[in-house]
Amino acid sequence: MSRELFNRSADLTRLRDEGYVVEVRGALLVMSEVPYVDGERRVRRGTIVSTLSLAGDVTQKPDCHQVWFDGDFPCNADGGRLKGIAESGGPQALGEGLTATYRFSSKPSDGYADYFEKMTTYATLMSGQATRLEPGATPRLYRSPSVDEPGGAFNYLDTASARVGIGALSEKLAGETVSIVGLGGSGSYVLDLVAKTPVREVRLFDADVFLQHNAFRAPGAPALEELRARRAKVDYFAERYSHMHRHIVAHRTFLRADNVHLLDGTTFAFLCMDAGKDKRAVVQRLEEMGASFVDVGMGLDLDETGALGGLLRVTASTPDKRDHVHRGRISFAGGGADDLYASNIQVAELNSLTAALAVVKWKKVRGFYRDAEREHHFTYPTESNVLINGDSL
Repeated sequence: MSRELFNRSADLTRLRDEGYVVEVRGALLVMSEVPYVDGERRVRRGTIVSTLSLAGDVTQKPDCHQVWFDGDFPCNADGGRLKGIAESGGPQALGEGLTATYRFSSKPSDGYADYFEKMTTYATLMSGQATRLEPGATPRLYRSPSVDEPGGAFNYLDTASARVGIGALSEKLAGETVSIVGLGGSGSYVLDLVAKTPVREVRLFDADVFLQHNAFRAPGAPALEELRARRAKVDYFAERYSHMHRHIVAHRTFLRADNVHLLDGTTFAFLCMDAGKDKRAVVQRLEEMGASFVDVGMGLDLDETGALGGLLRVTASTPDKRDHVHRGRISFAGGGADDLYASNIQVAELNSLTAALAVVKWKKVRGFYRDAEREHHFTYPTESNVLINGDSL
């Protein structure tokens, strides 16, 4: 992606052609070796980092005029702070091994036309003062950094995380091998959310065929021709989400006691499967492996007024707490799916909500979100609209 991005984007090509040391890391444009003056009137070299606005593998007009800077605060030749930039933020980890000590703002009236103008404007503001103390100090070194083609999770760069500076936070998920067991209503929405994270691998387990009733409680909108094809759920979803995520592996099978070894290597699992002895075998294997997991459940009923009520459940299990799982929080009794949901009632909003709550819990476990309660079980009754926590550490 990095090489193609430079080949297809005239502004990035021009930066390199004119000798600037630039590269793309993640979804960040990095200019290294920029000379500047520090507060003690010494000439130093720092790094300017910008987010990228992209359409696939082509740059667009910058949508943000700010940059990050890794170095001391740039000064004038006399040691006073540079006036042409405004400080708008402090130290931050940007991800991709990048850090910043400051965020700066220098906004032209019409914004920047392209990334050549944006990056060279900041570089010139800083290096212009350095040349007064050290003639010949220039960011134009005509030296390219080593081209490191990313082997990451995505087929195109995640500009959303880079834009808000949470690349380092997203990297907390990068080492995960996530298994999604069951691709019904909730499981398919879990996939929709997990596929947008930089996890190492996503494994899908289901033996069912993707049919018309599935289309009404799954993300997206399949064409009629796709429904006629009667494809396995895992194949349908793997193909769909492989447009974004590179490492989705489809297993056209239900997990049972005789094949739970397919979970080996899993670091986190989402169990979106029916109760029964197969679920017990899956839970036992995950516990033996020391893997964390979340199990989800949903029950619906119809009252005398004709209105639906429901209870959504999310139960987490981590190496720090597992006892609650075997005290009735997760049902292993087969044949218990006798509520309205089992008849394929269409409640996609509840499927997606259950999935979102499960994914939020995963991200809490991994330190992506703050977790004050550290709950390992919670329910959401639709009537009361209240999350009820339990089994906290």
